[in-house]
Amino acid sequence: MTVGALLDLGADKKAVDEAIDSIKPLVSGFDVVVTRVQKAGIDACDFNVILDREHENHDHDMAYLHGHEHHHEDEGHVYGVHGDEGHVHGHHDGEVHVHGDEGHVHGHHDGEGHCHADDGQCYDDGGYMHGEGRCHVGEEHVHGEGHHHEGDEHNHAHGHHAHIGLAEITDVLQKAKLTDSARALALKIFGILAEAESKAHNRPVNEVHFHEVGAVDSIVDIMSAAVCIDSLKEKYNITDVIVSELYEGQGSVRCQHGILPVPVPATANIMETYGLPVHFMGLQGEFVTPTGAAIAAAVRTAGQLPDRFRVVSGGIGAGKRNYEKASLLRAMVVEELAEQRDVIYKLESNIDDCPGEAFGYVMDRLLDAGARDVYYTPIYMKKNRPAYQLNVICKEPDIPKLEQIIFCETTTIGIRRVEMERTVLRREQRTEHTSLGTIGVKVCGDRVYPEYEALTAVCQQQGLSYLEAYNRVFAELNR
Repeated sequence: MTVGALLDLGADKKAVDEAIDSIKPLVSGFDVVVTRVQKAGIDACDFNVILDREHENHDHDMAYLHGHEHHHEDEGHVYGVHGDEGHVHGHHDGEVHVHGDEGHVHGHHDGEGHCHADDGQCYDDGGYMHGEGRCHVGEEHVHGEGHHHEGDEHNHAHGHHAHIGLAEITDVLQKAKLTDSARALALKIFGILAEAESKAHNRPVNEVHFHEVGAVDSIVDIMSAAVCIDSLKEKYNITDVIVSELYEGQGSVRCQHGILPVPVPATANIMETYGLPVHFMGLQGEFVTPTGAAIAAAVRTAGQLPDRFRVVSGGIGAGKRNYEKASLLRAMVVEELAEQRDVIYKLESNIDDCPGEAFGYVMDRLLDAGARDVYYTPIYMKKNRPAYQLNVICKEPDIPKLEQIIFCETTTIGIRRVEMERTVLRREQRTEHTSLGTIGVKVCGDRVYPEYEALTAVCQQQGLSYLEAYNRVFAELNR
């Protein structure tokens, strides 16, 4: 599901194909098919790892995973489920053991249990991919479609699976055709899984041989996800991968060691170790598996989307399990939009020992240097001394030169600086034809005002009073 969403997002499929082909001499028993499918009426990309009979793990058999009546017969293998707590598992000689009143009926193959293997997928509401800035992987619940829990000797699939540990997987990935960054990410994901299973089973990492990291589909899925993330980072200049809270279900799921509560121990360990936020839904089912949680933990650099962004690209991946909630993962590359704030600064200083002429001169210098406005406020200072507060409105880049002018032209020894947001009307300067001639005007919102200097020049030329000229021109401009 994760790989499907990332391919649909624009990841390099050729790089994924080359990586998969490069491990086929090292890992057997699988094929990969990428198609378009409909899920809940939504078109999605389906990345399907097809296992042969020897490696099949029943990841997507809902009856088997969640304790409903199910029987399967093939080459002497029989397994079924009776009730929510028990299961039937037969092997080869059909020998059956009944275990007390727990409701578990196990077929016997050296007395071992069986595992189901999950590959790790994400459900909607978990992450994004955030480009030019960041990437949210998976908009919804990061959800592992399959978790291959640590096994002792055998699993439930047809035949006997060789045990593969982290050392063997590392060797496969070292020989695979990957970029250094994709290889590092794949190893990181497997390392997170290994640590989680090690903690769950109280064994050193180098002694853990478990299907979670060893299953064929997990190797293909995790390696392919790493290749996709790597190619998207280069394509979109990704700087962050955002994965928001994981949405998990309720109930239990069948694993190597029997029926376990959701989330299973390895998943819970990853959530705890990497601080992944989680929300438990009222839906029955496993929506976050160890592989899904490990991918989220490995790629996540942030958990919160920016306040404002545009969607650069989107992709939807199809899952294989069928729950009440549609098995879809959405990934998006988003670009953060610059915050639209109109910020202005005010410089102010209280001055009680400066002559009036200096105030007049410093105002002219400040306005000539780029100040938006300069004004004085009468105040009383210590010992009731009358004084003035100098106020300068300006933009941030002009602050240093304006402060230098204030220090140079006044007796102040300090200047306060305040950042302020403002709301302003649309402003424009232009010329307009009037009954008094062509004059400069200022447009503010829906109103037009004659410029002071332009109007005073008309008054002097035509011998008009300022108010008479102003009222006449203002009425003409705002009809």
